[in-house]
Amino acid sequence: MNNNTSLIWNIVLTLAVAVLFFLHFSNKPEAGAVTADGQVVPGRRTVYVQVDSLLTNYDFFKETKKELENKNFQLENELNTKGRSLQNEVAFFQQKAQTMTPEQARSTEAQLMKKQQDLVAYRDQAAQSLGQEEAKKNEQLYKNIRAYIEKYNKENGYEYVLGYSLGGGILFANPSLDVTKKIIDGLNKEHAASGGAKADTTAKK
Repeated sequence: MNNNTSLIWNIVLTLAVAVLFFLHFSNKPEAGAVTADGQVVPGRRTVYVQVDSLLTNYDFFKETKKELENKNFQLENELNTKGRSLQNEVAFFQQKAQTMTPEQARSTEAQLMKKQQDLVAYRDQAAQSLGQEEAKKNEQLYKNIRAYIEKYNKENGYEYVLGYSLGGGILFANPSLDVTKKIIDGLNKEHAASGGAKADTTAKK
């Protein structure tokens, strides 16, 4: 997966963890912070999730990333094969052009130009299709995390669930408020129970 794809995933995940959760949990009743053993301490209602860790340990993301990388690799190989075939045809035409009549040369050249245009159109269409599939996966990632956090918060009543990442807006986060592992474990448990990536499309909006 290229750098642009990785950037998209990080943006989507950061929004899902940092912004959406902020809006959904700001009106919850008074609760508390989570200690290292998972207990709630009265007086604080803020916890955080390590964005990078969630990204690299969520099975749905890992499966989806691998799937998209494989499709991109297959597309690149297919385009390379078609491109080399066309180059060979062009080289053969150049070798034989002197022996052709002007009409034959013009006809062959037109055919080669048409093949080149078709290849470019196929490349663009395939890339667009892959991009649309990636966008749908990004949206599903967002929905999965949102749905699980909403359910998780019913049992805990946090006011804020922040997204923490190195170099982000939060300069320090107390480890006792880190609920990353609980969120990852819960997401992966639901993902496995649903049957994997194929069943994740049923996640609620």
